[in-house]
Amino acid sequence: MNHLVVYLIVSAILFALGLLAVVSRRNAIAVLMGVELILNSANINFVAFTKFSATTLDGHIVAIFVIIAAAAEAAVALAIVLNIYNNYKTINVDDAASLRG
Repeated sequence: MNHLVVYLIVSAILFALGLLAVVSRRNAIAVLMGVELILNSANINFVAFTKFSATTLDGHIVAIFVIIAAAAEAAVALAIVLNIYNNYKTINVDDAASLRG
């Protein structure tokens, strides 16, 4: 089996698990973990395609930027979740929908 195919299969499994977590969970922390899985699957794709097709490090650089964006997203999202918990005493995503004005 081609090594690129192995990376793509692992990436597809991570993406499917992340998508399942985002769609099926009501806990905000579990949804954030699903988003992180999706971003990590994208990083695996970037690095794998760069390793097997290009001689530059473009995919690695993009993966580093995705990791930085994911860290910033996680920090902001956790701050929002903590604020919702302090105000409503729940981190259920359905209960947070009542914040819409």
